[in-house]
Amino acid sequence: MLKRVLIANRGEIAVRIIRACIDASVRTTAVYSEPDAEALHVMLADRTVCIGKAPESYLNMDNIIEAAKGTNCDGIHPGAGFLSENAEFARKCEENGIRFIGPTAEAIELMGDKAEARRTMRRVGIPVVPGSDGPVAGASEAAAIAEEIGYPVLIKAASGGGGRGLRRADNSGELLMAYREAALEAKKSFGDDRMYVEKMIENPRHIEFQILADHYGNIIHLGERNCSIQRRHQKMLEEAPDWNLDNELRDKMGRDAIRAAKAADCRNAGTVEFIVDNNNHYYFIEMNTRIQVEHPITEMVTSIDIVREQLRIASDLPLEICQEDVKIRGHAIECRICAEDITRDFVPVPGKISFIHFPDGIGVRVESALYKGCELTPFYDSLAAKVITCGSTRLEAIRRMRRALGEMIIEGIPTTLPLAQLILYDQVFLRGRYDTGYIDKNLAGLMKVYEAVRGRNK
Repeated sequence: MLKRVLIANRGEIAVRIIRACIDASVRTTAVYSEPDAEALHVMLADRTVCIGKAPESYLNMDNIIEAAKGTNCDGIHPGAGFLSENAEFARKCEENGIRFIGPTAEAIELMGDKAEARRTMRRVGIPVVPGSDGPVAGASEAAAIAEEIGYPVLIKAASGGGGRGLRRADNSGELLMAYREAALEAKKSFGDDRMYVEKMIENPRHIEFQILADHYGNIIHLGERNCSIQRRHQKMLEEAPDWNLDNELRDKMGRDAIRAAKAADCRNAGTVEFIVDNNNHYYFIEMNTRIQVEHPITEMVTSIDIVREQLRIASDLPLEICQEDVKIRGHAIECRICAEDITRDFVPVPGKISFIHFPDGIGVRVESALYKGCELTPFYDSLAAKVITCGSTRLEAIRRMRRALGEMIIEGIPTTLPLAQLILYDQVFLRGRYDTGYIDKNLAGLMKVYEAVRGRNK
């Protein structure tokens, strides 16, 4: 088993990984930027190393590897974001005799290139959204393909992710501008302005399957998550399992998710992502070669500690469970609470936490790095906390989430907590018939309710 792991991340995911390491009797090293000197993950780790100024410090590969070597780490867990899907970093870790707790550099490169990932899936017979075979030569070729497959289309960055380098075009007049904007954003975000074209599937459901794979050819999936409630391609609420998948389609998608992981030679943890249209046709869109922010809901319905499994796999241990051992019990929901002002178009709002109270009770789990008096800086992601609830049924999980959010108090900064509460009472959500267009269709109505309630409470 690994002896000491450096966590190359911050915030709630770093805290989550440290806890898993402690449970497994693995010592920890936390790295931090200067503004994060008093962050919770720094307080919880056995050893700590400052790696520089914000915001670039968590992307400084050499400093992180030197911190790992200087504290005798035999493993580095990259968490989610930052360097978690950086093939160069994975390769540098291995070159320095440190286990990268994630897939191989080759798998990261293959799945990180979205166009190449599409080609790989086509090769093994997994359905992909119609579009270009690979990166296009320019806007003219993009326009020709768009005419062939029909509008609307998406212009997508080959190295994209998180909604960056992504634009929609509804006609030839919009395509040129969409291509230019997406390419510029992709170059700025990823250093790669290669683009490909994909048919726009209108308002699908976003369904992802959690994968675990060891170094001995064993690959399993832990069921699916519905991540369709999104704003500008950023997930806001997730649930597991998906309310609308019948068992036949679930089994078929699960088998394809395992085939996708095998085609990518993926090891450790990953997520195979699909979209499902109104006719229950599904298409592969990408594979994330890292742990996901929403992994706790899968843990809640399977009772499998995904981070613990990551540590075991990185220690060259085989999976202890096979596909037949994976049982989905009950239902789980996660609400992401972000430090954003919902009355000002969700602008991030840094500041000091003056008071905080997290909910508790049966079926409630909170993951956060917040504490009273801590400072949320403007340098990083606005995610403040994740609230997870589970129940024997979907309705029980929803009721527990209503209770949990009603108990939750974060003072000092505005958050998205009120919007999450409103969604849980919305009839469209309660019926479970929502898709990725839910927020676009319902945000104005939800905000009217919020303003009315706020007006009555003044």
